[in-house]
Amino acid sequence: MNNPATASQVTCIADRPGGVVVAVTSGKGGVGKSNIAANVAIGLARSGRHVRLVDADLSLGNLDILMNVRSRHTLADVVSGRKRLDEVIQEGPHGLEVLCAASGCERLADLEDFHRARLIRELAALRHDVDYLILDTPAGLAKTVTGLCLAADRVWVVTTPDGTAMADAYGLIKVLVRNGLTGHLSLLVNLADNPLQGKRVYQQVAKVAHRFLDAQVHYAGSLPRDEHLVTAVRTRTPVVMAYPRSPVAVSLDALAASLGDGATLKVESRPFLRKVASWLC
Repeated sequence: MNNPATASQVTCIADRPGGVVVAVTSGKGGVGKSNIAANVAIGLARSGRHVRLVDADLSLGNLDILMNVRSRHTLADVVSGRKRLDEVIQEGPHGLEVLCAASGCERLADLEDFHRARLIRELAALRHDVDYLILDTPAGLAKTVTGLCLAADRVWVVTTPDGTAMADAYGLIKVLVRNGLTGHLSLLVNLADNPLQGKRVYQQVAKVAHRFLDAQVHYAGSLPRDEHLVTAVRTRTPVVMAYPRSPVAVSLDALAASLGDGATLKVESRPFLRKVASWLC
């Protein structure tokens, strides 16, 4: 039986160099976060980058459905000790590596310390030998969400123009900032009627964050409301593959390209999983 990870073990593994860690998150569910993570990951992989996409919603994962990936094993098998993390990696489009989570697994929603330590030990190697590690986090303010975001190099908080989604996005930003977020923080507006609306939503949230939190929130961009995405989800095909010329697919490709260009900028070298361990253990 494997022993749970100690702080020193996690530190040793996590201090090794690795790719850029991007957390795609949201304060409110239903804003399109998982679709964004999946399609951007595909865009990066299609451009020749080595990408790993992780469904970090351990108990209510859905990336396997969105990407039509048949996963015989999930992160639930890793937590239980039946499989190693490298044994549950699935091959996705264009060489993308996908790690699926379980769906409807209540015990994963609140891990015991032993199982949490085992998962951390396995996750510690994920950013190695890749260009990007994309984390599709759960929505909300749970400890797992906050920990992964605080450890990431880049955090995309996804919202829509809906007032409740904007309020929840600000609430998440407030929690991250007050807990010492040091990564590059951006707001991404989904389901915008037009680019002007997306920019206005960003400006409203960023202005409040600057005034009350003294925090700088960058603008990741906006994605249009597009029925092609709805159709793609129904057919379990990522929209950048099903309808590559649709407005939303073009915007997602541009988003992936901007992230790729941004990787050439200097990113602070921080031990990703050491920070996760300090938050979750």
